[in-house]
Amino acid sequence: MTTAALKNTRLVVALLAAGAIGGAGVSAFNAVHTASYAAATPAIAAAAPIQAVAPPDFSQITERYGPAVVNISVTGTTKVSNDSAFAQGDDDEGTQGDPFFEFFRRFQQGQGRPGGPQQEMPTRGQGSGFIVSADGIILTNAHVVRGAKEVTVKLTDRREFRAKVLGADPKTDVAVLKIDAANLPVVALGKTSELKVGEWVLAIGSPFGFENTVTAGVVSAKGRSLPDDSSVPFIQTDVAINPGNSGGPLFNARGEVVGINSQIYSRSGGYQGVSFAIPIDVAGRIKNQIVATGKVEHARLGVAVQEVNQAFADSFKLDKPEGALVSSVEKGGPADKAGLQSGDVIRKVNGQPIVSSGDLPAVLGLAAPGDSARLEIWRQGAARELTARLGSADQKVAQADDPKTSAAQGKLGLALRPLRPDEQQEAGVESGLLVQQASGPAALAGVQAGDVLVSVNGTPVRNIEQVRAMVAKSGKSVALLIQRGDSKIFVPLNLG
Repeated sequence: MTTAALKNTRLVVALLAAGAIGGAGVSAFNAVHTASYAAATPAIAAAAPIQAVAPPDFSQITERYGPAVVNISVTGTTKVSNDSAFAQGDDDEGTQGDPFFEFFRRFQQGQGRPGGPQQEMPTRGQGSGFIVSADGIILTNAHVVRGAKEVTVKLTDRREFRAKVLGADPKTDVAVLKIDAANLPVVALGKTSELKVGEWVLAIGSPFGFENTVTAGVVSAKGRSLPDDSSVPFIQTDVAINPGNSGGPLFNARGEVVGINSQIYSRSGGYQGVSFAIPIDVAGRIKNQIVATGKVEHARLGVAVQEVNQAFADSFKLDKPEGALVSSVEKGGPADKAGLQSGDVIRKVNGQPIVSSGDLPAVLGLAAPGDSARLEIWRQGAARELTARLGSADQKVAQADDPKTSAAQGKLGLALRPLRPDEQQEAGVESGLLVQQASGPAALAGVQAGDVLVSVNGTPVRNIEQVRAMVAKSGKSVALLIQRGDSKIFVPLNLG
């Protein structure tokens, strides 16, 4: 949706699929620590004493639920160039998931050795999973079984079964397998909504093929959105994830599965202390759809959103920099039909607060097409309520940009002019001003000549005089909606 020039430069780090939780050593508070803290800060300690908490006994959880965790072996094929065949290797996704394989393949091609005729090469991979019903229903990651021709499930009692992939959903990275067995051990499922940051968590999986490896740590955060267009509100933990642990269960201290271990955040390609799990609430909804129909449908609101920072909060007169700022609305989509506009800030959905923009797809990810969503929004300094009937993400809607946005001059450092009819038609907007030159605050924010100013502080712009008047009445910052090509983005400008 956005372009690179309108973004702050940031370090891109690899999101690598793997999935396990590993031993980050954590010590509990004890009575000595509490007493010394209270002596140093008696007022704080008296108001909120900290109780000593012993770590849970993970051996009981492992003994009871370990037999329900399985090892998954996958065989398949992938197409590679003849001169890339040397790079074959094993990990939990085969060579397709091996960052070193991909690096050397691109390096070869960059040296003037483009891939020759492609041929099919065998791939092997390993992952983890867990049994959720005694008749053989198993949950794992979709990337573990992607491209698989044969899937084998191995139990802790060493029995092996050929598994059928009932369905896989790449959007949430959840897959459902079925083996022909009965009276199998099963895990207990918990509720991610009841999970707290700082809680102890435990994982069992098969890192590097070491079956039934137990690792532990704590919940670092909830509701994390990742830069991969995912609608999953990930659980972040501080425990190690390694190849082969993908698809394994994340237990809370009560022995309930609260997530499926899925990804790591890394600059090196290895575990660096930040790992992510798919909430079991999301996985359970996907599993129920696959078991019932063999496919998955996702709800769609039909908006593009971005973060609300302090500059936007000041510009839109919000009390806090919270919510999801709507940068564009899909023409004819559910949001458009409900009356949602570019420049609105979505603050709640069905009563659930939207603190960051990533909270919105996470909330909608638990809804189904056809559900009603009650939206509490902020528009031009006032709170409003709208109700949208969610559509299906599979439905194709003709894309058209929402024609409401702005431009500015003077303190903004922008030289503007009205759009010619052909420019207006090409941009697909009803109103707006063409940026002829950007300097000062606008240039620092990334605005460029050729951009179209669509709105100021959420109000569509029609002429330069209107922009001057709005900027004159603004405080220390303004929010400009800029269109570049087919993309729109709100840009905060500090007026000093």
